[in-house]
Amino acid sequence: MNKGVFFGLLVVALTLPGVAFAQKDTDEGPTCWLSFVVTKDESGKPVRNAAVIMHPVNPKGKQVPGGAELKTDLEGKTSFDGIPYGKLRVQVLAQGFQTYGEDFDIDKPKMEITIKLKRPTQQYSIYDDHPKDSNAPPKQETPPPPNQNDKKPN
Repeated sequence: MNKGVFFGLLVVALTLPGVAFAQKDTDEGPTCWLSFVVTKDESGKPVRNAAVIMHPVNPKGKQVPGGAELKTDLEGKTSFDGIPYGKLRVQVLAQGFQTYGEDFDIDKPKMEITIKLKRPTQQYSIYDDHPKDSNAPPKQETPPPPNQNDKKPN
C-alpha cells in the first residue's frame, strides 16, 4: 500500500471517533442543531475562545464515552448540528473565569443555550487573620484534650 494512502486512511480513522458523537443516523432518532452564546456574567460581553465541551449522558446520569469540544468565536458564539436527543452534559472553560457545568435535556430540533461565566471569587482560609467585623465565619475553637491527671479513680 502506498504510504500516502495509508497515512490518509490513518488520519480518517483517528478523526472519526470524535465526530461519531454527533453524526448519528436519522434512523436512530432525531437530532438537534445546538448553538451556544457564552458571555461575562457581570457585563454581558462575549467570551471569545471559550472551550465548550459536550458529553452525552445515559439515563442513569452517567457520562458516556464520546463527545465534542467547540471554541467560541469573537462574539462568544459556537454551534453544532447533529446532537442526538437526550441528556447532554455541557462544560465551559475560559481563562480568568470559573468553570461552568450543567446537564441539559436536548428535546427540540433547534436550541440555543446562553451561558454566563463568573469571575473567580476570593477564597477564604481559616489560617488567615480576619478582622472581627468582617463577614468571614468565626474560627471554631476546639476544646483541649482531656488531661490524664483529671481522671477520677474507680
